[in-house]
Amino acid sequence: MFDKLHEECGVFAVYGHPEASNLAYLGLYALQHRGQESAGIASSDGREIYTHKDMGHVADLFTPSALARLPGEMAIGHTRYSTTGDTALRNAQPFSVACNKGLIAVAHNGNITNAQELRRELEAQGSIFQASSDTEVVLHLVARSRERSLAEALREALLQLEGAFSLVFLAQDCVIVARDAYGFRPLAMGQLEHCEERRAYVFASETCAFDLIDAEYIGDVQPGEMVIAGPNGITREQWTAPRTRQAQCVFEHVYFSRPDSIVFGRSVQESRENMGRALAREHPVDADLVVPVPDSGVPAALGYSKESGIPFGHGLIRNHYVVRTFIEPSQAIRDFGVKLKLNPIRRMLEGKRVVLVDDSLVRGTTSRKLVRMVRNAGATEVHLRISCPPTVSPCFYGVDTPSKKELIAANHPIDEIRRFVQADTLGYLSLESLSECVKDPGNKFCYACYTGQYPTQDDLVQLEDLLSLKS
Repeated sequence: MFDKLHEECGVFAVYGHPEASNLAYLGLYALQHRGQESAGIASSDGREIYTHKDMGHVADLFTPSALARLPGEMAIGHTRYSTTGDTALRNAQPFSVACNKGLIAVAHNGNITNAQELRRELEAQGSIFQASSDTEVVLHLVARSRERSLAEALREALLQLEGAFSLVFLAQDCVIVARDAYGFRPLAMGQLEHCEERRAYVFASETCAFDLIDAEYIGDVQPGEMVIAGPNGITREQWTAPRTRQAQCVFEHVYFSRPDSIVFGRSVQESRENMGRALAREHPVDADLVVPVPDSGVPAALGYSKESGIPFGHGLIRNHYVVRTFIEPSQAIRDFGVKLKLNPIRRMLEGKRVVLVDDSLVRGTTSRKLVRMVRNAGATEVHLRISCPPTVSPCFYGVDTPSKKELIAANHPIDEIRRFVQADTLGYLSLESLSECVKDPGNKFCYACYTGQYPTQDDLVQLEDLLSLKS
C-alpha cells in the first residue's frame, strides 16, 4: 500500500524465566513493526521444544490458550516480513527439528547471501528442505556437522555463512544467539530480575522490547560474537573475528527501528531529529508549516521545525487500523490506498506553504500522491524534504527493496523526480550529513543503498547472482 522499503524481521529470546513464552509474546508485540506477515514462538521445558506459529499479527496468534501450550523457562520468537522465500506458513519461523544435536529451533533476522549456493550443495548431498527461506540452511549445516556439541556445530555452520544474520537458537537446556562478523542487523542483550536469587537474560532486535517487560539493556551482542545463556549463566565468545570494516545498517536509524529504541548503542529518536535539523540547514525554504508523513517522519520533522523555526503541525492523520486486505468501492476513487491510511486536516493546511517531511522516497509513486493530497487540502506550496540520501541500489542484507529499475533515484536526476512528485521543491539529506547524524566517525555503518558500494563486494559470485534478480 505504501511505497516504502519493508522491514526485515524481528527476533526475541529469553532464558531463565518461568513465564518465558509470555515474555516472548510481549517482546514480539513490541517488535511487530519489523514484520507483519507471520509470527512464531518456540519454548523449551528442558525435555521438549514446543512451537506455535502462523500467518498474521502477534496479538491475534498468541491467545492465552496458545501461550499455555508453550511451557518452560526459555523461549525464542520471530516476527517476519519475507526478504527471501515466499509468503507462506512453511516459511514462518522459528524452524524446529530433531537431529543428532538434540531438539533445536532457530529464528533469523537478515539475509544469507550464499544461501542458494549452500542449499544446492546440501541437496546434492541428500538434504531435504521443507521451506524456501534461507534460515533453514543453518539448521541443515548444524545437523550435518560432526562436532559433538551444539555450540561447536553452530560455530562450524556460521563460518560457512555469508551476508547478514542475527540468529537466536533454542536447545533443550540453553539459548544461543549470534551475529554476523559485519554486524549488519542489530541484536541487543538485557537482563531481568524476577526473584531475589535468579536473573533472566533476554535478547531482542530492538530495546523497545525490553522496555515493555522491564528488562535492563546491558549492551549489544557484538559482530562475530556468540552468546550462550544456560545452566552455568552467560558465556560470551567470538565465533569469528569482527570485520575490520563493520557494516551496521544505517536504515535502522533512518526508518526501520522504533524511535524509542536504542539500536547499535544509539538513540534512534536522537538520530532522526538530527537528520531533520541537518535537512533544514541543507535545504532551507520560506514556509509556514512543517508537516510529517506519519509515523516514521515525525522525529525528522520535529528536528526540521526546531532548526528552521517554522512551526510543526500534524497536518496528516494516520489510520492505525488499516489491514492488508480491504474492500475498495467498485467506483474507482483516486489515490484510494493512500487515503485509506492518511487523511489531511484541511483547516491546518489551507493557504499554507508546507514543508512535507518523509524518511525516504523509493519509487516516488506514494510521494506524488501525498504531495497531491496536501495540495488538494488547500496548501499553496508543497516543499518535499527527505531525511536520507537518494536510494539508488537494492539491499541484499535483510531489507526487501525493489529492483534497481524501480528505484526512481537510480534512473532520474533530482529535478525530474521533483517534477514527477509534483512538489515545488525537493531536497534530500546528504550522505555526509547522514553519517554525522548517526555519529559514525569510524565508518561502521552500511550505506550501500545510497552508494551502490557493498561491504561484501569481494563475494562477487553471490552478489552477481543477487544483482541479476534486482537489476
